Amino acid sequence: MKTITLALTGASGLPYAMRLLECLLQSGQRVHLVYTQAAQIVAKQELDLVLPNRPQDAETILCERMGTFSGTLRVYGRDDWFAPMASGSNPGDAMVICPCTMGTLAAVAAGLSDDLIARAADVILKEKRPLILVPRETPFSAIHLENMLRLVHAGAVILPPNPGFYHHPQSVQDLVDFVVARILDHLGVTHALVKKWGD
Repeated sequence: MKTITLALTGASGLPYAMRLLECLLQSGQRVHLVYTQAAQIVAKQELDLVLPNRPQDAETILCERMGTFSGTLRVYGRDDWFAPMASGSNPGDAMVICPCTMGTLAAVAAGLSDDLIARAADVILKEKRPLILVPRETPFSAIHLENMLRLVHAGAVILPPNPGFYHHPQSVQDLVDFVVARILDHLGVTHALVKKWGD
């Protein structure tokens, strides 16, 4: 069982995050979830999903939504400085920010650590663990690209949600699964979402 921090921010793309959460929990991983206020707005807009302010309420709602799974879910508030991922003594195995706003990406690139998401990402980088950012923005400005390059130099993976079409997707869900499969690949989590190239 791996411990994965999953952070949701206010970019479009909450379907990617919910499918990733589902796959992580179904594959038996321990997920530490944190989200921004803007992510709550996007979840309501894109999925008609209300993410509560209280972490305990969010755990209940999300566990009901995910159905049966073998992993564990713990939700933390974005200002919970006692959360395990806020310290290098307990960073977990990896972190994914999905979707990732350009504001969050910039905060991580600058090492601001002004909320739990940015702090957890800072910890993951300094502890040399995998950090995956899924930036959902287009087009990218020079500032965005420079921040991404800075993060790549620091050891992060920039994984824009750009689906491929060689697997002949038949639905929006197929496109979502393609992106989630690439995230899972980088986390080292086994899946059967998309047939691997050459298989």
